Amino acid sequence: MKIVALCGVGIGTSAILKVNAERALERLDIEADVTAADIASVKLAAADAQVILTSSELVPSIGKTNADVIIIDNFFDLDELTAKLETALG
Repeated sequence: MKIVALCGVGIGTSAILKVNAERALERLDIEADVTAADIASVKLAAADAQVILTSSELVPSIGKTNADVIIIDNFFDLDELTAKLETALG
């Protein structure tokens, strides 16, 4: 399974989301390859992804995708990430 952690411009926010998504997946005992990406590289990074994690502001920039897009309100909230990933993947 592939998951993309998406941020707007740089890689800082997506790196934080990536690490916390990996922690949430550990809690759920789910193995996945989590990749950090920005808007410029989302089409390539998400081409074979099952899930894209991002903020609500970036959803329109993603474009057409077969991946489930999960909006994360607080990238630091492991409980939120865990619950939303469990719903999407469970």
